[in-house]
Amino acid sequence: MSKLKPLAVVIPAVALVGWLGYTFWQAYQPQAERMQGQIEAQQYNISSKVPGRVDEVLVRKGDQVERGQLIFTLLSPEIDAKLMQAKAGQQAAGAMAEQAEKGARVQEIAAARDQWQKAKAASSLMKKTYKRIDNLYKDGVIAEQKRDEAYTQWQASRYTEQAAYQMFGMASEGARVETKRAAMEKERMAAGAVAEVEAYAADTKITSWHNGEVTQVLLHGGELAPQGFPVVSVIDMNDAWAVFHVREDRLSEFNQGTIVDATIPALGDEAYSFKVTHVAVMGDFATWRATDASQGFDMRTFEVEARPMEAIEGLRVGMSVILEQ
Repeated sequence: MSKLKPLAVVIPAVALVGWLGYTFWQAYQPQAERMQGQIEAQQYNISSKVPGRVDEVLVRKGDQVERGQLIFTLLSPEIDAKLMQAKAGQQAAGAMAEQAEKGARVQEIAAARDQWQKAKAASSLMKKTYKRIDNLYKDGVIAEQKRDEAYTQWQASRYTEQAAYQMFGMASEGARVETKRAAMEKERMAAGAVAEVEAYAADTKITSWHNGEVTQVLLHGGELAPQGFPVVSVIDMNDAWAVFHVREDRLSEFNQGTIVDATIPALGDEAYSFKVTHVAVMGDFATWRATDASQGFDMRTFEVEARPMEAIEGLRVGMSVILEQ
């Protein structure tokens, strides 16, 4: 019994010394730093490239939308009027191209031929008349002036006959190749104008380009929507990431591709794996702190983005992300 008394004293003493030693050792170990970030996600603004009055908004805040889903419609009488003008211009250009392709009408060709025949008959008559007057001049019956006048009239009738023949040829051949091509290009230009206005008209029915959740409805039915003004905002939570601001003395721990574990208090104590996808190339001068003056420099922070390795259910923009390293 007397031998057990010293052991009863020694064992608690050793335990106390061990506990004190472990406590001092643990106190001098480097402590993990807590770093707080937040969740962000890709946001899209749905707008129209044409101005107009909002006719109907087909979604509400909190709705899930899919790519190609109709979001809102616009009323724009001005576009309808321009479309009518463009289509009328296209029809006019088409008619002109068709006219150039077909050439002159049958009646126009016949009239040109008759004009040529008329000029030809007149030229033949003037030729005979000149020969008669020339013979009379040779016999000394008439003056030389009369013969010259008859000769001039004959030559003029010959030129008139040639001009009428050329007009008949032009009517028979139809429009020139260059004229036909110009008419065809004008028709294509008019078709392009119609296509442009139709594209604007189609943009009065706006669909979503992305999947996501509606976060804001900025305009409602009856309100005027300026060109490019966002009417509905959508956030895609499947394209979310965490943003941290890391001091430059710890930046080497967050190289691109590094995997870190972090918790999201709003979702419980479970740790989630994030992969560093982006490190800012420029330090954030607005959030910097001075170190010991003997070190000779001030530390700045850099923005680091990390994306979750797997989809996280219940994730929302603005949730805090806690990282201890």
